[in-house]
Amino acid sequence: MTDFPVSIRTRRAFVDSSANLALLDRDRNHQAAVSILDWLISQRYRLYTTNAMLIESHALILSVLGNRIANQFLLEVVDSSTVVVRVRAADEERARTILYRYEDKVFSYNDAISFAVMERLGIELAYTFDSDFRQYGWLVAAPPQ
Repeated sequence: MTDFPVSIRTRRAFVDSSANLALLDRDRNHQAAVSILDWLISQRYRLYTTNAMLIESHALILSVLGNRIANQFLLEVVDSSTVVVRVRAADEERARTILYRYEDKVFSYNDAISFAVMERLGIELAYTFDSDFRQYGWLVAAPPQ
């Protein structure tokens, strides 16, 4: 893996909906998702996401894997140590600025909100299979070599 922050205070990773789906869907990046999560846990990274990303994750999981698994996902997130950050109006404003500035990219509004929250919290690492995070300039967790 890439050299990531050594300080325990800076060991934070933002979890995207693509990682959530990959953990549950054995046909989509599943093994890589499990390897990355195991590594993040072993390195004592704290996982963060947003309430908006949970909405997107639930909808994505629902469309691919069905109601039972989507609802189970929500129950497990609530019971986990993942920090769920509530999106602020300022995050939404920053997200719109990002979208208008990068018109050559196809960032979703939710991805741009995620970028804004990551900026606000100083999170530099994304746990994702979405190339938009890398295009914006974030470090993206990859399976350990």
